[in-house]
Amino acid sequence: MVDKIKNVFVSHHHKDDASVDGLSDMVSKRGYKFRNSSIRVKPENQNRIDQGKISERTIKRLLRMKMRWASQVIVVIGKETHQRKWVNWEIDAARKLGKPVIGVYENGLKDQVELPENLKKYGASVVGWRSGSVIDALEGKSKFQFPDGTPFPKAQGGNVVC
Repeated sequence: MVDKIKNVFVSHHHKDDASVDGLSDMVSKRGYKFRNSSIRVKPENQNRIDQGKISERTIKRLLRMKMRWASQVIVVIGKETHQRKWVNWEIDAARKLGKPVIGVYENGLKDQVELPENLKKYGASVVGWRSGSVIDALEGKSKFQFPDGTPFPKAQGGNVVC
């Protein structure tokens, strides 16, 4: 039974697509359903992007449209996420649109990983892969954790969650 439905935009490195599905499955067991407006690029479209056949301006416009619809932006944090130009751009775009940004470490991460710069600046929460932590963050209970779920102090920035 679904108790809550959240419209979200999930920012992620395309290699982490399975984690997007896993995140949705994990919270659904606790009565949450995501309606995810993020983009998953098919291989043939990725080739068109890589070849410059789709302009950055067009991609940014599409991403902003999809983010406007969402109430929150979730960033799936993997080992390479901090290096992804588009993830960092999406976090900044979310901030400009007034969307709370929640970072969720990928399932199975044991070691500390580097966070995207804009997530460090503008994140409302950064939590481990635990349904309770993710749901608390979605409910506006700001938390900052290492991948194993232990807390770390928030040093700078952040969105105000009302």
